[in-house]
Amino acid sequence: MARSSTLLLLASLALLSRHAALANFSFPDCISGPLANNSVCNASLDTDPTTRAKALVSVLTTAEKINATISTSPGVPRLGLSAYEWWNEGLHGIADSPGVTFNSDNASEFGSATSFPQPITMGAAFDDDLIYAVATVVSTEARAFSNNGRAGLDYWTPNINPFRDPRWGRGQETPGEDPFHLSSYVKSLIAGLQGTDDAEGSVNGTYKKVVSTCKHFAGYDVESWDGNYRYQFDASISTQDMVEYYLPSFQACARDAKVGAFMCSYNAVNGVPTCADDWLLNDVLRDHWNWSATTEGWVTSDCDAVQNVFLPHRWADSRAAAAAASLKAGTDLNCGTYYSHHLGEAYDQGLVNDTDLDTALTRLYSSLVRLGFFDSADDQPYRSLGWEDVNTPEAQTLAYLASVEGTVLLKNTNNTLPLTTDQLQGKTVAVLGDWAAATTQMQGSYYGVAPYLNSPLYAVQQLLGSDNVLYSAGPSYGDPTTNSWDTIWEAADAADVLLYFGGIDDSVESEGNDRVSIAWTGAQLDVIGELALSGKPLVVVQMGGGQVDSSPLLANPGVGALLWGGYPGQDGGPAIVDVITGQQAPAGRLPLTQYPAGYIANVSMTDMSLRPDEASGFPGRTYRWYDGEAVFPFGYGLHYTTFTAEMSLSSSTKSFDIASLTSNCTGVEYLDLCPFASVPVTVHNTGNTLSDYVALLFLKGEFGPTPYPLKTLVAYQRAHNISAGSAGTATLNLTLGSLSRVDEDGNRVLYPGSYSLELDIEPGLAVVNFTLTGQETVLDQWPTAPTGRKGSGTTEVGEGYFVGGYGTMNDASGQSYLSS
Repeated sequence: MARSSTLLLLASLALLSRHAALANFSFPDCISGPLANNSVCNASLDTDPTTRAKALVSVLTTAEKINATISTSPGVPRLGLSAYEWWNEGLHGIADSPGVTFNSDNASEFGSATSFPQPITMGAAFDDDLIYAVATVVSTEARAFSNNGRAGLDYWTPNINPFRDPRWGRGQETPGEDPFHLSSYVKSLIAGLQGTDDAEGSVNGTYKKVVSTCKHFAGYDVESWDGNYRYQFDASISTQDMVEYYLPSFQACARDAKVGAFMCSYNAVNGVPTCADDWLLNDVLRDHWNWSATTEGWVTSDCDAVQNVFLPHRWADSRAAAAAASLKAGTDLNCGTYYSHHLGEAYDQGLVNDTDLDTALTRLYSSLVRLGFFDSADDQPYRSLGWEDVNTPEAQTLAYLASVEGTVLLKNTNNTLPLTTDQLQGKTVAVLGDWAAATTQMQGSYYGVAPYLNSPLYAVQQLLGSDNVLYSAGPSYGDPTTNSWDTIWEAADAADVLLYFGGIDDSVESEGNDRVSIAWTGAQLDVIGELALSGKPLVVVQMGGGQVDSSPLLANPGVGALLWGGYPGQDGGPAIVDVITGQQAPAGRLPLTQYPAGYIANVSMTDMSLRPDEASGFPGRTYRWYDGEAVFPFGYGLHYTTFTAEMSLSSSTKSFDIASLTSNCTGVEYLDLCPFASVPVTVHNTGNTLSDYVALLFLKGEFGPTPYPLKTLVAYQRAHNISAGSAGTATLNLTLGSLSRVDEDGNRVLYPGSYSLELDIEPGLAVVNFTLTGQETVLDQWPTAPTGRKGSGTTEVGEGYFVGGYGTMNDASGQSYLSS
């Protein structure tokens, strides 16, 4: 076909699909439709989705192939191949997105779905069984929506980038700052979403439940800071930091959990845009992590990220070359329409060929085969799910429980909490602050329509009756310190107990919006300070995903108690109020470090390094490397009771020969996953309150390359419902990888030396010491990146940038979507 006619056809098809969310999802007719005799519809080949997908791809024209590489795929009408929207969101419940359509009557069927807390709050629970249960509900409701034509089968979740810098606007979307925590969390999440076995990542039966997408691969955690924008940011990351910190959660996705999809990110890493990085997407992801064994695994770009390869990254010298470079590097799907606009030209120029297109589409359609897209509903258990499986009582209870488990008690002077219902009888309670009556705000970002949104104010009113509750809003984040706040003083003066709900929200931390301060606002501190002078019981609840420096509240004796609630979801109000009143006991732990406000003065957000540097004054990042004094450290969390604990290695040996350890790993595919020891922990509740306890196990020692981390989380488990005077147990399993360090070349190495295992964040609760002897041994040899890879330098985002992409993110109806 001539170039001009090719482009004309592609442009016309692209215009039909550009920005348009598919109103109704439908499955192709494999009984009597045009594809009935194609092997893609042959369910007897269910063990080989690739063969079936290749049969479909083989009957597509080149133009049809190109148009199938975009997120709003128009389908192929002549073949009866349905249009399909790949962009579906489900970060903490199915969410508004191009592929997900809620009933406009929210009180009717499919008008809502369960809205769980944000991942940062669920991460504070340190409960992987909870995460699996939440993900199972999300995927069940997603399938129910799909069966009603209201959602697709793949979901662009989770965001599994580590929360490296406290200013990052999207940190609320992640479980926290620690790579081991993220890796463990994400394996449970993917298992629940995809309906796979937690240990092996294998499909339970023939079909996946939904496809999960790990994003943003890789080194992505800058939105907009000091003139640096995510679209043009080039993250300079050492190999050691990349392997040790930025990539473990993605390795867990690909190698261990066998996730169905990945999303490459806007930024470049060491000069190469991730969506055009053949080494990252193929050598690392598909080969080194053996993701190619997952034949239906595919990579999508973030929305408009392919065009970033041209502008502003200037990796390619034309739009066609950018599209070609991305496709050939392994970006199979383009969120946006850049591929449909520019791959035709790339094809005519010989930059891509049918083999390149076939490879991408075979991966995509293999995924749909594995999801049962082409098979009869009669043979698929997931196709029977309907409205009765959405918003079930069990799901609503789980949403409440997830919020309870993620609530963290930071301060409790003289047992201010709990304020029991008996203590509150006959009292007037003032519920104050910008978060006091929060509803949608409790969901954070990437949310859908919840069946209900119960605020803290609602919960207190339900508990005590409206006549006993006073309410005043403010101050909000942007309010000046000069406001009078008369309504707050009136409520506080008339009340016996003061509950203040404040902090930050997604007006200052969100996609595209990094923070410039990590302090409480002056107006909020002024109000809390005045309330603290009242002499009345004052409880402050810090809300928001990123931490703010609460040292003024910690030092103020008039602030009796301080809790952190994050973004607690649809039932966040009752969950937090139940913790305040002792109907639930707090046991959450901070999943990130709370730094002093001055920390960011010494740290550029675009400096991706982690280790402290005395010469430059760089203090280090995260609990592993930060050498200053944190306001609250990673893993901090108080209880309403007290605990003692003891632990020991399952082996009586206290010295281990490295060669013997590795020689015992027969049948283990990856040496870093080879078992080392189980650490049984017994926790005694020595107080008076039934409570959960999160057992956090840290490794310390001076072994491997310098500098040495202060400590490293290597295992955790949440023990539930430990009664007063009784004991609970946890079993913390360690692998050889748990003991390893990463050298400067990225190799994961087991080193001889003295090792110490410490339970919890305070030293001395329970400690086990042991040594490793012999020669250092490489557990994982890292593939070397090619040298000399660099574009011609970034340019400013400006004229000509949004060409052939989603642009302003507006769909045909004018609705605005976030990117992803």
